Amino acid sequence: MKNPIVSVAWLHEHLQDPELIILDAILEMPSEDIQIKGARTFDIKNKFSDTNSPLPNTVPNPDAFATACRKIGIQNSSKIVVYDTKGIYLSPRAWWLFKVMGHEKVWVLDGGLPAWIKEGYPTEKRQEQSYEKGNFTANFQPQLFKTKEQILENIQSEEALLVDARSADRFLAETEEPRAGLRSGHIPGSLNIPYTQVLKDGKYLPKEELKKILPLQDKPLLFTCGSGVTACINLIAYELVSDNPKAIYDGSWTEWGQEESLPIEK
Repeated sequence: MKNPIVSVAWLHEHLQDPELIILDAILEMPSEDIQIKGARTFDIKNKFSDTNSPLPNTVPNPDAFATACRKIGIQNSSKIVVYDTKGIYLSPRAWWLFKVMGHEKVWVLDGGLPAWIKEGYPTEKRQEQSYEKGNFTANFQPQLFKTKEQILENIQSEEALLVDARSADRFLAETEEPRAGLRSGHIPGSLNIPYTQVLKDGKYLPKEELKKILPLQDKPLLFTCGSGVTACINLIAYELVSDNPKAIYDGSWTEWGQEESLPIEK
């Protein structure tokens, strides 16, 4: 298995690497006015999503993604470490976006900003920055990305295991969806592993503990959630313990739950 995460100690030891770029993954400007020293803002909602899509946080056009990366100085040779302010929440989505755009040298900072601050490592006030333009190019990897049509087909074929990262009460239709206009329930045949189960104190559980709670079958793995963010948390958890092919259903329940023609279970 490839290791998709690094520790704060590892990052601190490699701060002087000239190819290192640290990214602070956000959906909106956080209340914390602090970042890891030298970090660059990775604005998923406004810069690294398809802002023309009616669905939230969906994958942008590869050319648009590459242009946004070059603006913040990312090179094809860059070693990217991405973190977020919650520990583990948005950073796996940013990691997956780079993977789906063909960039291999990317890792998630386990524990994120809270773990970095806890160790007393250097931080600075968040501020607008300009960077020397990078040369990043995207090489889209379609096998890492699934559409509703492919998910519908998989219900019949059962070729892949579909894992839903939403809470159990949402999965079982015991509570209404937080987004208005969505049906309650889950995609037929899917397995519920709430993303909170693979984390503890803002970090991933150790591999041996993950192996105990993550069902492992000899088939590809597909991941879904509410809007494609927490599905990436589960994908990385599986990446830590399994070499099985993995992909994200990008529309997730925000798409599936609003289309009456698509089947659901409760």
